[in-house]
Amino acid sequence: MLRLCGLGVVLSLVAAAAAVMAVWLMDWLGPEGPPSGLRLFAPEELARYRGGPGDPGLYLALLGRVYDVSSGRRHYEPGAHYSGFAGRLVGRFYREDGLPTSELTQVEAMVTKGMEANEQQQREKHKFPPCNAEWSSAKGSRVWCSQKSGGVNRDWIGVPRKMYKPGAKEPHCVCVRTTGPPSDQQDNPRHSNRGDLDNPNLEEYTGCSPLAMVCSFPL
Repeated sequence: MLRLCGLGVVLSLVAAAAAVMAVWLMDWLGPEGPPSGLRLFAPEELARYRGGPGDPGLYLALLGRVYDVSSGRRHYEPGAHYSGFAGRLVGRFYREDGLPTSELTQVEAMVTKGMEANEQQQREKHKFPPCNAEWSSAKGSRVWCSQKSGGVNRDWIGVPRKMYKPGAKEPHCVCVRTTGPPSDQQDNPRHSNRGDLDNPNLEEYTGCSPLAMVCSFPL
């Protein structure tokens, strides 16, 4: 990992876009240990690393840190979809002396918040996996649950329910566990053995048996 100094060429990107790209890039590159050495780049020097003929490499600077993205050449080389990012500084996050600016702190906080929100979303998805669903002009719509519905592998199937979330205009179908303690009361020995059926954000589908794993709604 290398570090960029200088306030030269700056892409006109909003901080939110930089945060989203940072999460994607860090996930794509994978975890890395601390660098064995630190090298500083000036913007005009970094501009030589665009991956073109005769260029010394293919680098991308994001949040003030420079990454060698040669392994992703097909994404960043001249003419590729993200070639505009290669050899440039995305954001103004380090001063001339290499110290971080307040912009870096703000974007790092946004990245952390975004990652926490994503983790929370994944926990919710495993607690209430999305239903399978289909619709046809001949038969109408159908929702159902399976041990892999919503892309969540589990040892229970569940039953379809409408899930209402704050801020959402319409509910969406989720599969709900019907036995055992509620998900937020796993250590409660005096539970009602109804799983998450009593969650206040859930609603049964009209005309569907409360414990049916499949709900059909003919035209």
